[in-house]
Amino acid sequence: MSATTAAAVLDRAGLDALVAALAADGFTVVGPTVRDGAIVLAELASAAELPYGWGTELEAGHYRLVRREDGAAFAHTSGPQSWKSFLHPQRERLWSADRTPDEGLRVREERPERPRYAFLGVRPCDLRAIAVQDRVLAGGRFADTGYRERRSGAFLIAVECTEPGATCFCVSMGGGPAADPGYDLALTEVASASGHRFLVRTGSAEGERLLGLVPHRPADTTTEESARESVTAARERMGRAMPPVDLRALMGASLDAERWGEVASRCLTCGNCTMVCPTCFCTTTEEVTDLTGDHTERWQRWDSCFDLDFSLVHGGPVRSSARSRYRQWLTHKLSTWHDQFDSSGCTGCGRCITWCPVGIDITEEVSALTEEVSALTEETQS
Repeated sequence: MSATTAAAVLDRAGLDALVAALAADGFTVVGPTVRDGAIVLAELASAAELPYGWGTELEAGHYRLVRREDGAAFAHTSGPQSWKSFLHPQRERLWSADRTPDEGLRVREERPERPRYAFLGVRPCDLRAIAVQDRVLAGGRFADTGYRERRSGAFLIAVECTEPGATCFCVSMGGGPAADPGYDLALTEVASASGHRFLVRTGSAEGERLLGLVPHRPADTTTEESARESVTAARERMGRAMPPVDLRALMGASLDAERWGEVASRCLTCGNCTMVCPTCFCTTTEEVTDLTGDHTERWQRWDSCFDLDFSLVHGGPVRSSARSRYRQWLTHKLSTWHDQFDSSGCTGCGRCITWCPVGIDITEEVSALTEEVSALTEETQS
């Protein structure tokens, strides 16, 4: 997909009409809504279910909803879920088998009818995360057919960020609050004295077709300037930043750093960071049988490199310590991911910081490693 330069404006009624048009077109519309004290991603019956008037307060190990006076629908940061939950579900049945007196062993591959998703509210960091998972799961010799089928029919509506959170650091990872190409439609919300509206750009022929089905008007200069200024201002208000160093080289030079032991003393190895990460993709398989032994199923489920059994081989796990498991996660995410997939595995969304129960901050850890390696280098040279 390639972004076009055409821009239009939707009001709230136009956004309602867009959700209705997507549903009428056979899409399952998924977007942010308020549930159980958080912004979660769920199927939407209408745009009225969007979190109008809600924002978020974030810090390391801290997340709270806060009320906003402007009634904005997308002035919040990412919640605990990402679109990975729908494209690469947490648990999926691969096949089942039955033993019958007449037919013997009968194996059935699972071929469910997969929904056509329309994702409303894809943040730029998550748009980049989807592109990363496309390389990992939809390409190469061992493509995940379930992911590829769900992804091929997905309609992406990006929403540019105007309110970055205290744990966001996308700019320092080469991204930003503006949406990269890869969307079908891109929205920038403007809530001001001039009215509540959404600047919309099309990024595909399908996006143009859907926009043509809903009431909209040509973009005016005031709305375009307000949208541009809001996104530019957001770029300057990131809550966190990675240090400006070569992260691949840093990870390779810090394998024996003392900092790994310090962070391991705090890490619970709970795997929360991998569960909320929009790019972590590791899975395992398990067989489940009934009590008769005549029926069995194979399921694929998410796994985590923080799990003690993740590196289990004959004789025990390869990475038995918290230190080795945290180091594996961080070095793979920031360094060896490049070797496998030609990109970083981190988009700077900050979820791993927010949803870590002990508040471990990936940017703080990388800064500490940078200082330790620099100090050792200076000591060696002197």
